[in-house]
Amino acid sequence: MKTNDLIAALVADGPKRAVPQARYAALVLAVALPLAAAIFLITLHVRPDIALALGTVRFPFKFVVTLSLAVPAAALALRLGRPDATPRRPAIVLALPLTLLAAGLGFEAATIPSDAWAARWIGSNALFCLFAIPFLSLVPLAAIMLVLRHGAPADPRLAGLVGGLAAGAIGATLYAAHCPDDSPFFVATWYAIAIGGVTLVGRWLGPRLLRW
Repeated sequence: MKTNDLIAALVADGPKRAVPQARYAALVLAVALPLAAAIFLITLHVRPDIALALGTVRFPFKFVVTLSLAVPAAALALRLGRPDATPRRPAIVLALPLTLLAAGLGFEAATIPSDAWAARWIGSNALFCLFAIPFLSLVPLAAIMLVLRHGAPADPRLAGLVGGLAAGAIGATLYAAHCPDDSPFFVATWYAIAIGGVTLVGRWLGPRLLRW
């Protein structure tokens, strides 16, 4: 057997190449996101007045805020799965949602009498919100961590933190379809606390699951 033939045979018998990171992420998220949505539909439900709510400003605005956080945070988390990723300002993903939320708070303060602010802030589902958003974030968080483990994050703690932020925002997006409280006061407080909790869980998991 010639040397070239021997080399070709050894290569053919060797281990298969790993699935590229981008393709692996797409496959995992293609399963995880519908699964998270199915869990939402099974355990909770879309609010019964959603047709009327869609005709308001505040209800769709919740999705604008949560998605403006979920999309860039998820993209940054996946980028942090590469060993050569060195983002200088990862907190930039907060710029757009915080700007939108600040605008929403200003609009709410200008259009609602001050004696109604407390009721809008507390809402009717605050405690349930603090449970439901982390619950709905479990599958997205597991999926993002799985994708990051397939990579090689240079900073596991930062990758876990951003992954938790993305998962929390995805969970909040799902919960927003159920939540009867649409005030930006409510979203800025209770959604933020719940997302922050998931973010801290991601930060805690990062060094434990993503070291290589």
